[in-house]
Amino acid sequence: MEAPVHKTVLSNGIRVLTKSVRQVRSVSMGVWVDVGARDESAEESGLSHFIEHMIFKGTRKRSAFQIAKEFDAIGGQTNAFTTMESTCYHAKVVDAHVDTMVDILTDIFLHSVFDHREVERERPVIFQEIGMLEDSPEEYIHLLAGKAFWGDAPLGGSILGSRENITRFTAESIVSFFNRYYQPGRIVISAAGRLAHDDFVEKVAAPFASIPDGGGRPDRIAPAGRKKLALHGRTLEQVHVCLATGGVSITDPRRYALALMNTILGGNMSSRLFQDIRERRGMAYSVYSFISSFVDTGMFGAYVGVDAKNARTAVELLISHLRRFAEAPVAEGELADAKEFTKGNLLLSVESVDNQMVRLAQNDIHFGRDIPMSEVIAAVDAVTAEEIQDLARHLLKENPLALTLLGPIAEKDLPSEILES
Repeated sequence: MEAPVHKTVLSNGIRVLTKSVRQVRSVSMGVWVDVGARDESAEESGLSHFIEHMIFKGTRKRSAFQIAKEFDAIGGQTNAFTTMESTCYHAKVVDAHVDTMVDILTDIFLHSVFDHREVERERPVIFQEIGMLEDSPEEYIHLLAGKAFWGDAPLGGSILGSRENITRFTAESIVSFFNRYYQPGRIVISAAGRLAHDDFVEKVAAPFASIPDGGGRPDRIAPAGRKKLALHGRTLEQVHVCLATGGVSITDPRRYALALMNTILGGNMSSRLFQDIRERRGMAYSVYSFISSFVDTGMFGAYVGVDAKNARTAVELLISHLRRFAEAPVAEGELADAKEFTKGNLLLSVESVDNQMVRLAQNDIHFGRDIPMSEVIAAVDAVTAEEIQDLARHLLKENPLALTLLGPIAEKDLPSEILES
């Protein structure tokens, strides 16, 4: 039987969720804000990520060094991440140090000073992060693919922002964005591990309940994907290929069918892409499919890195394998194996208190309730081959294909009709 999820809503609307995992000695805590890169204007692009960096750069009572030193002194782990739709500040400690963890996370979230000197020091760090992404072609092509498919919509931009924007941001613009969007109605505090709900709520209630309510967030508008052939010439050893089309939203009931379709296409070593392109043809080392889902839309795609002479064949294979799902239902045994793989990964993931903490927050943000793992497993089991085929037909009929290539490639190597139906 699964441990229950406990939820308390503070007086200002902040939600506090916990799940007790008694067999561990650790506690994972996250402070989530339902605001991310897609909520920024073009001029603000990169501010959410900049704030993520600045949160750890000093408070009214702690310097950046003291924040790092205090976490290190208790053997704790802390970090943060920004996505298109959320920002999370998280930490993990042994249960004996929960008070210290809560005190530090509370302090940095509520009392960061955003000193202009720290802004200047952090600016080149973010430049280096942008450069590191651009120097990693297998990562960089996903940014380029998002731009190719979503165009100028926020979902097509970089979470890191542009160098031009990073150069312009000031302590004042960072504070203004923080005060405008870090509002109680968009904040979720989640924790999982060896803890008791009431004790944890008592630790966070007083400081977090003091946050005043504020203005609303701009409406999120679901962009339409577009057909695009995007070639980015670069002197590399490989051509990196990314094929993208529409997917489904985070809450779409068809998400389970898409997850299984993804597993079968390129989600593991027995998948169609891996077995055909890597094992049978020996054309690639890295080949896989992926899902990017948001609250109102999504993207589904596949990646492969190949020698330039194999780029056209690789593109044709990606498109062929994707369209195969619409042409014929997956075999019963193939679907059964994909279900077992997916369920196994899900069940293994909940053995991590970090993953439990993430699930608590994301379920509440997206669904407004806890979704027990047993419910997820049952939904995976219920997917049929016909549902996967219907979904594939719908996605390919209703969405364009965008093809992005990065490396030593020229337009003459890929005829324009490559994306034609």
